[in-house]
Amino acid sequence: MHKFHGSLVALITPFRNGKVDEAALEKMIEWHVKEGTNGLVPVGTTGECPTLTAEEHVRVIRIAVEVANGRIPVMAGAGSNNTVEAIHYSQEAEQAGADGLLHVAGYYNRPNQEGLYAHFKALHDETSLPIFVYNIPGRAVVNIQPETLARMAELPRIAGIKDATGNLARPWLERMLIKREDFTWLSGEDGTQVAYNVSGGCGVISVTANVAPRLVSEVQSLCARGEWDQARERQDNLMRLHGLMFKEPSPAGAKYAASLLGLCTEEVRLPILPLTDGVKAEIKAEMQRLGLI
Repeated sequence: MHKFHGSLVALITPFRNGKVDEAALEKMIEWHVKEGTNGLVPVGTTGECPTLTAEEHVRVIRIAVEVANGRIPVMAGAGSNNTVEAIHYSQEAEQAGADGLLHVAGYYNRPNQEGLYAHFKALHDETSLPIFVYNIPGRAVVNIQPETLARMAELPRIAGIKDATGNLARPWLERMLIKREDFTWLSGEDGTQVAYNVSGGCGVISVTANVAPRLVSEVQSLCARGEWDQARERQDNLMRLHGLMFKEPSPAGAKYAASLLGLCTEEVRLPILPLTDGVKAEIKAEMQRLGLI
């Protein structure tokens, strides 16, 4: 069994009056453990890492590690388009006791494939934690090609990939090139989670799990047992909620939904805005249909 598998929540960072709400974060993590979430991924995109201060970033990781307390693993978001900063966050996460690192490709400065490899090799050489490569060309603009990922996978601590390309041929192509049995393929999109697992994946880093952790975990458990018809049916039932999480810029949808569950406020940081009333009504109605509230 891969250490990171099943339903891994792309954890939101709760705010109250402009500051990280540490009490809400602790409450949320305890809830995830109880609800069957298989792992935490704090301070990624959904955790609003671009708008956290360096101190807040590290503090959220420390809280996640301390509250999880080894019950479920923590894959700390440590990515940056600045290699020096990415190394710094990696080392801070390692000192905090994280179990793994999530690193996005070089957004904005748009390195070529050789530059991407060099970036990840530098990260690899400066930490002893397993590194998961986050390929999301829709946000990062650059796209890590299968051949480049295969080169990265020759480095022992490049442990897996979070794939948010939406291209379901990618895991097949990558598995043809990467022969390591311990390499981990994770979907980075809720909507592809079942199809990605059919293609060789073993889990999802999920935004919807912020709202419906038990339902996402059940889908993943069915996949792990090879009960594909049942997994498809459960995924069918979740597809509208998956879409609503991104109907307006994320993580506003997840935060509003979490506020309905009493987990935290719906507060987001600029340039993300709170949801419009119409989308709020849609999310609330869907959560009621699913029996979440």
